[in-house]
Amino acid sequence: MRTIPVSQVKPGDQLAEDVLTKFGSVLFRRGQRMTAREIEILDAFLIPSVQVLDEGEELPVSVVEPEPEPTVSPFQEAFDRTVRTLKKAFDAVRCGEPIPIGELRGNLEELLEHIGEYHILSPSGEKDRKKAEDAVWRSSVEVALTSYQIAVHLDEISERERVQVALAGLLRDIGNAKLPLHILEKPGKLTPEEMEEIKKHPILGYQLLQPIAALNRGVKLCALQHHEREDGSGYPMGVTKERIHPYAKIVAVADVFHAMTSDRKYRKAESPFVVVEELYRQSFGKLNPKIVLAFIRRVTDLQVGTTVQLSDGRVGDIVFADRREPTRPIVNVGGVFVNLATERNLYIVKVISRSPTP
Repeated sequence: MRTIPVSQVKPGDQLAEDVLTKFGSVLFRRGQRMTAREIEILDAFLIPSVQVLDEGEELPVSVVEPEPEPTVSPFQEAFDRTVRTLKKAFDAVRCGEPIPIGELRGNLEELLEHIGEYHILSPSGEKDRKKAEDAVWRSSVEVALTSYQIAVHLDEISERERVQVALAGLLRDIGNAKLPLHILEKPGKLTPEEMEEIKKHPILGYQLLQPIAALNRGVKLCALQHHEREDGSGYPMGVTKERIHPYAKIVAVADVFHAMTSDRKYRKAESPFVVVEELYRQSFGKLNPKIVLAFIRRVTDLQVGTTVQLSDGRVGDIVFADRREPTRPIVNVGGVFVNLATERNLYIVKVISRSPTP
């Protein structure tokens, strides 16, 4: 095994170690034999040198370390605790008892201390071990965290207000606690009559939160307005952008994203990248464009180094993400660079693993 400058790499040379880009993603795997095209790619990515095997040398067998027992991170503990308290809040409403706002806020503030561990593309982690009936609660906590991260990118939302924005996301659907369980838990699509019942939850939520002095006006209006749209096509009031509170505009974006990227009883989850494209389309009239762009920036920040599956079944690592087209990065598939910005028939359907936090 020897290290040589890229200028000395010849077709047929076999890599002894993985070659990484400056972003830390894998460009070529150990064991791959170089071709003229792959040597050009090494030059294009300004790779100074690589390790190759000597002639006749065998690739050393990798020693696989035993995986440690899974541990629950402080983020996951705080996340699960917030989920449990949110369920308690809904139960309290159904029993006619006060909503435990102080406990909810305390749990949320503790969770926000670990916001750096939250990733929109793989938000709550370990979803497979969660019971299916917890999905709605996890989604509400994810909406709260995503709303907080969007607020960080908006100058008009002060640092002090960010927790209130997160609380608005957490409590946006509290009105559902006043709806019949047979509608909320129906396994199939709702009838038009049932949908009209569901559309009452914003008003019911606003009525529940209105007397609570510990909540500011934005949190209460968010419960009422998070399904309103800038062109007046939303519900329950059909108001236009001038009358929608900023908190509700933020939470609306997070709510649409998590609704579309979560499994439902009557449909499968969409790819987050496909959903971002849909959000971008909705920013022309329905959702606030500035807030959508702030959200897209957050998604784009997480792309480079992420392993994804394309619509044709191939798997590769994102090596470049253009903020102008955040859902259409360049993906390295076994040394072949697929530019989704030009190959419009392809798209990302699944995130296999996210890039490590810098």
